[in-house]
Amino acid sequence: MHLPDRIVYPRAMKISVITAVYNRRDTLADAVKSLQAQTHENFEHVVMDAGSTDGSLEVLNQLADPRMSLTSEPDDGIYDALNKGMKRATGDVIGLMHSDDVFASASVLELVAGAFENADVDAVYGDLQYVSAKDPDRVIRHWTAGEFSASKLKRGWMPPHPSLYVRKSVIDRWGGYDTSYQIAADYDAILRWFGKGGIQATYVPEVFVKMRVGGESNRSVERVLRKSREDYRALQSNAVGGIGALVWKNLSKLGQFRAK
Repeated sequence: MHLPDRIVYPRAMKISVITAVYNRRDTLADAVKSLQAQTHENFEHVVMDAGSTDGSLEVLNQLADPRMSLTSEPDDGIYDALNKGMKRATGDVIGLMHSDDVFASASVLELVAGAFENADVDAVYGDLQYVSAKDPDRVIRHWTAGEFSASKLKRGWMPPHPSLYVRKSVIDRWGGYDTSYQIAADYDAILRWFGKGGIQATYVPEVFVKMRVGGESNRSVERVLRKSREDYRALQSNAVGGIGALVWKNLSKLGQFRAK
């Protein structure tokens, strides 16, 4: 029996991809172009700009297509912007594309849509690569997410946030990002969705996103310490674990780094 060279998934599912941006002219075009190159064409790009003054809006206007919805207004930080974007989203599924990131291949959304063809699946995620800001082809850290199980949450496990896609119905029921967190609202949301929400998640063992190093959570020692405090609060408030889970969460990152 002849097998097709390429699996073609149904394209009916609409995926909302949200980008929160502020003064990211130098990397923004790469992010937008990697989304527009996706083979799964039924998506909308919800862009929340916080009032950029560096030419980011000009980049967005140059790359605009009918699937892009652009809003430029002040916000109270990235999580506030993402919450606003989720409220504007009209897709069946919601994911993120940070303004410093790019999709690892043109088939990522196709893989996501294919996994969601199972009506029981509430979330889909893949792997993540941290790459050099100056040379995106140089991988610094490779995050292999692995299969989800509820017991892993108590050992500090989480899926790579930029690779995560969640049904809008999950967010409608369990809420978006708690803006009382400055750095770890994504971890809190994941614990809430995967823990309290008891959602069913599917792991796709492919790299979904390449993320440039230098994120908000690791720019200074003070921010690293603040993130640890916020992670600990998220673990306790979601009744998932305590200091042991936090230790395992941080130790699990060590094996992800690549030798230079």
